[in-house]
Amino acid sequence: RFSWQASGGGLVQAGGSLRLSCALSGLTTSDNFMNWFRHTPGKEREFVAGIKWREGTKTYADSVKGRFTISRDGARMTVYLQMNSLKPEDTAVYYCATSSRAVSSAVGVRSWGQGTLVTVSS
Repeated sequence: RFSWQASGGGLVQAGGSLRLSCALSGLTTSDNFMNWFRHTPGKEREFVAGIKWREGTKTYADSVKGRFTISRDGARMTVYLQMNSLKPEDTAVYYCATSSRAVSSAVGVRSWGQGTLVTVSS
Protein backbone atom coordinates (compact mmCIF):
# COMPACT_ATOMS: atom_id res chain seq x y z
CA ARG A 1 0.00 0.00 0.00
CA PHE A 2 1.19 3.55 -0.72
CA SER A 3 2.36 5.78 2.11
CA TRP A 4 2.28 9.53 2.27
CA GLN A 5 5.63 11.16 3.02
CA ALA A 6 5.35 14.51 4.76
CA SER A 7 8.16 17.04 4.67
CA GLY A 8 8.82 20.70 5.35
CA GLY A 9 8.68 20.73 9.13
CA GLY A 10 11.14 22.65 11.20
CA LEU A 11 11.63 25.35 13.79
CA VAL A 12 9.89 28.68 13.32
CA GLN A 13 9.19 31.67 15.53
CA ALA A 14 5.68 32.57 16.57
CA GLY A 15 4.02 34.59 13.86
CA GLY A 16 6.13 32.97 11.18
CA SER A 17 5.18 30.71 8.31
CA LEU A 18 5.96 27.22 7.16
CA ARG A 19 4.86 25.10 4.23
CA LEU A 20 4.43 21.36 4.48
CA SER A 21 4.15 18.99 1.56
CA CYS A 22 3.12 15.39 1.17
CA ALA A 23 3.24 13.14 -1.89
CA LEU A 24 2.16 9.69 -2.98
CA SER A 25 3.52 7.56 -5.79
CA GLY A 26 -0.05 6.74 -6.70
CA LEU A 27 -3.64 6.86 -5.52
CA THR A 28 -6.52 4.44 -5.53
CA THR A 29 -10.04 5.34 -6.54
CA SER A 30 -10.93 5.29 -2.84
CA ASP A 31 -8.41 7.99 -1.91
CA ASN A 32 -10.83 10.82 -2.55
CA PHE A 33 -9.61 13.17 0.18
CA MET A 34 -6.20 14.27 1.36
CA ASN A 35 -5.91 15.45 4.93
CA TRP A 36 -3.50 16.90 7.45
CA PHE A 37 -3.49 15.79 11.07
CA ARG A 38 -1.27 16.71 13.96
CA HIS A 39 -0.33 15.06 17.21
CA THR A 40 1.27 16.12 20.46
CA PRO A 41 2.03 13.89 23.45
CA GLY A 42 -0.95 13.42 25.72
CA LYS A 43 -3.46 14.47 23.09
CA GLU A 44 -5.44 12.61 20.49
CA ARG A 45 -4.48 12.96 16.88
CA GLU A 46 -6.20 16.12 15.69
CA PHE A 47 -7.68 16.88 12.30
CA VAL A 48 -6.20 20.03 10.80
CA ALA A 49 -7.38 20.34 7.20
CA GLY A 50 -8.72 18.31 4.32
CA ILE A 51 -9.21 18.71 0.60
CA LYS A 52 -11.29 16.76 -1.88
CA TRP A 53 -8.91 15.80 -4.63
CA ARG A 54 -11.06 16.34 -7.68
CA GLU A 55 -13.15 19.34 -6.71
CA GLY A 56 -10.70 21.07 -4.40
CA THR A 57 -13.28 21.50 -1.64
CA LYS A 58 -11.51 22.40 1.59
CA THR A 59 -12.28 21.95 5.26
CA TYR A 60 -10.40 23.25 8.29
CA ALA A 61 -10.34 22.77 12.01
CA ASP A 62 -11.54 25.85 13.86
CA SER A 63 -8.17 26.19 15.54
CA VAL A 64 -6.38 26.84 12.24
CA LYS A 65 -9.10 28.45 10.15
CA GLY A 66 -7.88 31.70 8.63
CA ARG A 67 -4.23 30.84 9.24
CA PHE A 68 -3.65 27.57 7.39
CA THR A 69 -4.37 26.80 3.76
CA ILE A 70 -4.50 23.35 2.22
CA SER A 71 -3.94 22.90 -1.51
CA ARG A 72 -2.98 20.22 -3.97
CA ASP A 73 -1.04 19.78 -7.18
CA GLY A 74 -2.63 17.02 -9.20
CA ALA A 75 0.24 16.74 -11.67
CA ARG A 76 2.73 16.13 -8.88
CA MET A 77 0.31 14.15 -6.73
CA THR A 78 1.16 16.41 -3.84
CA VAL A 79 -0.84 18.09 -1.10
CA TYR A 80 0.42 21.17 0.73
CA LEU A 81 -0.29 22.89 3.98
CA GLN A 82 0.64 26.56 4.10
CA MET A 83 0.82 27.60 7.74
CA ASN A 84 0.84 31.30 8.56
CA SER A 85 0.67 33.21 11.82
CA LEU A 86 2.01 30.19 13.64
CA LYS A 87 1.49 29.91 17.37
CA PRO A 88 3.37 27.86 19.96
CA GLU A 89 0.28 25.69 20.36
CA ASP A 90 0.68 24.66 16.72
CA THR A 91 3.77 22.72 17.74
CA ALA A 92 3.14 19.10 16.82
CA VAL A 93 4.06 16.27 14.53
CA TYR A 94 2.07 16.76 11.35
CA TYR A 95 0.84 13.84 9.30
CA CYS A 96 -0.64 13.50 5.85
CA ALA A 97 -3.42 10.99 5.38
CA THR A 98 -5.96 9.91 2.80
CA SER A 99 -9.62 9.10 3.24
CA SER A 100 -12.51 8.02 1.08
CA ARG A 101 -14.88 10.52 2.69
CA ALA A 102 -14.54 13.87 4.36
CA VAL A 103 -13.32 13.36 7.91
CA SER A 104 -13.04 15.44 11.05
CA SER A 105 -11.08 12.88 13.07
CA ALA A 106 -8.77 9.96 12.52
CA VAL A 107 -11.79 7.72 12.07
CA GLY A 108 -12.10 6.99 8.39
CA VAL A 109 -8.45 7.51 7.50
CA ARG A 110 -7.24 5.00 4.94
CA SER A 111 -3.52 5.62 4.89
CA TRP A 112 -1.08 7.49 7.14
CA GLY A 113 2.17 9.04 6.08
CA GLN A 114 5.32 9.66 8.04
CA GLY A 115 5.06 12.72 10.24
CA THR A 116 7.13 15.88 10.14
CA LEU A 117 7.82 17.90 13.27
CA VAL A 118 6.79 21.53 13.47
CA THR A 119 8.12 23.50 16.41
CA VAL A 120 6.93 27.04 17.03
CA SER A 121 8.92 29.05 19.52
CA SER A 122 7.76 32.11 21.42
